[in-house]
Amino acid sequence: MHLHDSIIVKELNSTRPELEVSRDELVLSCCREALECESAGDYEAARGFLADYWAGVGERPKLDGLGDEAKAELLLRAGALSGKIGRAEQIKGSQEMAKDLISFGSRIFDEIGIAEKVAEAQLELAICYWREGARDEARDTLKLAVDRNPEVESEQRLKSLVTLGIIESSASRFHEALRIYGDVAPLLSRNKNHLLRGSFHNQYALAYKNLGKLERRFEYIDRAFIEFSAAAYHFEQSGNIRYLALVETNLGSLFLAAKKPLEAHQHLNRARALLVKLRDKGIIAQVDETRALAFLAQGLYSQAETTVRGAVRTSEQGDEKLVLAEALITHGSALAGLERFERAYGQLTRAIQVATEADLKEKAGLAALTIVENLSSYVAPTRLREYFRDAESKLGPSPDPDTEERLGKSARKILAMFDSNSEESRSFDQTDSALELDDAIAAEASETAETVGHLEGEVLRYERELIQRALESVGGSVTRAARLLGITHQGLAFILNGRHQSLLAARTPIRRRRKSIFRPQ
Repeated sequence: MHLHDSIIVKELNSTRPELEVSRDELVLSCCREALECESAGDYEAARGFLADYWAGVGERPKLDGLGDEAKAELLLRAGALSGKIGRAEQIKGSQEMAKDLISFGSRIFDEIGIAEKVAEAQLELAICYWREGARDEARDTLKLAVDRNPEVESEQRLKSLVTLGIIESSASRFHEALRIYGDVAPLLSRNKNHLLRGSFHNQYALAYKNLGKLERRFEYIDRAFIEFSAAAYHFEQSGNIRYLALVETNLGSLFLAAKKPLEAHQHLNRARALLVKLRDKGIIAQVDETRALAFLAQGLYSQAETTVRGAVRTSEQGDEKLVLAEALITHGSALAGLERFERAYGQLTRAIQVATEADLKEKAGLAALTIVENLSSYVAPTRLREYFRDAESKLGPSPDPDTEERLGKSARKILAMFDSNSEESRSFDQTDSALELDDAIAAEASETAETVGHLEGEVLRYERELIQRALESVGGSVTRAARLLGITHQGLAFILNGRHQSLLAARTPIRRRRKSIFRPQ
């Protein structure tokens, strides 16, 4: 019998000296102790409580002779710990193993009618899906758990809603995440679970931070600082050092977004020190990737490359494709800064592959955009243009302002390459000619102006030619044509409606926003 078991047996016998402790009761007691350690972030201690019944990640628990409830509880705890330990130690395939155990336990709980435990199992299952990048499956699983639990202030229901907000944020649906958290906030104010409240404030802060960056809402950034502070307080009260390190990591990312790399390093170094003690390789890799971004912001390419190289190696061992894709993009950027272009290209194209396979369109788009920005001297112009178009399509019509600015600069870079008079630019086929806004138009305009003598009219004609070619090259999209021309969407729309109405037929039809039938007009 394991030491933990003998202690629990003595405690149970001291309270019930007249009865013999059953194996089911012992297993359930060990599972409760394991859950407490798990909630405190001490996964090793949690595994220790289950040592006599479960050998560790990749192994099935010993279920012989157990009743249904004890079987289900042991399966759930072994599955949840498999997912958490697998992430911390970057064990390949651990999330799939965890899902199998949790699903088995959930079915048994459902059969014996313990709805609260079914909800707990569904929550753990959704988290495993999310770690693998399967957001739709995670979302559907959480919504099912919420729908099956009508008790508004049930702790499992609140946990499911907080986790649902995480899924929506990871899909860049920040308004939806804020809506969910706004609904949960008054209910959590009466809850005494510091770990749950800390998780809520941490995720609330991330949603505010990301939406503040997207919409340039600085009051949201301030709110994020407040929410992170609240999260740190509750994690300290819960004793969960692992999650406290996550808050430090998020604060480092927030300072980095505010273009304060020195302050970012302070928080990231604190986070790393905490995580090294816990030997959590998975989160350390995320911290190091953020540290590398801070080094890049300082122009310290060598330090950035050394730091993120380890993060890539660690992430390759686990199941989290999002973390690996981000690390590969950062590594590619650092290598490009060191002018190691071949290696940089390899890492960035691999990032596209990893992100595409995991259906992470935005990350694939950012990797393609990074190639255009950093490897124009290494990649052929025609290939660069393909990467730009891929980035533009994957990042969608409304990327965040920083990404929009990056797209605009990249578009003008490619346009300048096709505008040159080199032999290379002349070798492109006729389908590419719409992008070649070369000196021939200007020369023709100048000659005609000398003949006709109407400079203003020739400038308008030249402008019309440029806009027409830009519209043709992007299939009539005003937004994309404006990006090629280096002006705003509104500016190009104004020119079309005012000076060049004959080109309106060349643009794609304007899509009117539908008015809500519920909201008062």
